[in-house]
Amino acid sequence: MSYDSILYEEQDEIGILTLNMPEKRNALGIHAETEITECLQDAGKRHDVKVIILKANGPVFCAGHDRPEILNQPLANIRKLFQTSFNLMNAIRNVPQCVIAEVHAIAMAGGCHLVAGCDLITAARENAQFGMTGLIYSYNCTTPTVAVSRAVGQKKCMEMLMTAGLYSAEESREMGLVNKVFADDQLHEKTMELAKDICKSSKYAIYMSKQNFYAQVEMTEHQAYMFAKEMMAQQAVSINATEGFTAFIEKRKPVWNNDTF
Repeated sequence: MSYDSILYEEQDEIGILTLNMPEKRNALGIHAETEITECLQDAGKRHDVKVIILKANGPVFCAGHDRPEILNQPLANIRKLFQTSFNLMNAIRNVPQCVIAEVHAIAMAGGCHLVAGCDLITAARENAQFGMTGLIYSYNCTTPTVAVSRAVGQKKCMEMLMTAGLYSAEESREMGLVNKVFADDQLHEKTMELAKDICKSSKYAIYMSKQNFYAQVEMTEHQAYMFAKEMMAQQAVSINATEGFTAFIEKRKPVWNNDTF
């Protein structure tokens, strides 16, 4: 598939989705978000890769939503924009692949939301920054709050909202938003290494780990344990778990059945 706002390629078991609107600071609008959603859904349906890296071209990772698609627009148009954003976040959550945001520069407002919604985040030590900057415009970052508050906790998220400030890669790692911080000139190389490490497991295990995590995270503790014990039982008799345990005992490399999910 060809796109206007993004680039997409697959390298062995890793997909690389690149925001490619540097002249607009990779600002998100209906067209761009629809293309990202369609790309993710296509990759998820084909399931040829185990990991998808979301990165960006240009000096800004993502400046949030495109202001002209909000300013002086009819309410119905703005609702459509944020429905499109909702669809995108659902796509990230529902694809069977682990989605890693590789953030080389500023990700603010909707850009911060986009990366916070990914499964993992890597960041460039010097140039990556994260923030929910809506209050600068007297416009609360309500949708980013959903993903960010679940990553950093209520008090830190409220601080981010109220100050509308930008946080460095190291600060973001300390607060739990970012997983790994790498030297700027090694960011992509190190993110690829992380992706390859994840790819050592089966497609089935990656998919189940992601789905089970998000299923239990909103449950009460009792509900989560009731859910988890059943999942542990079901997964234990899967083809790939059987192969994984057997290969470990026999001290050999496992051979995954990637047709089984």
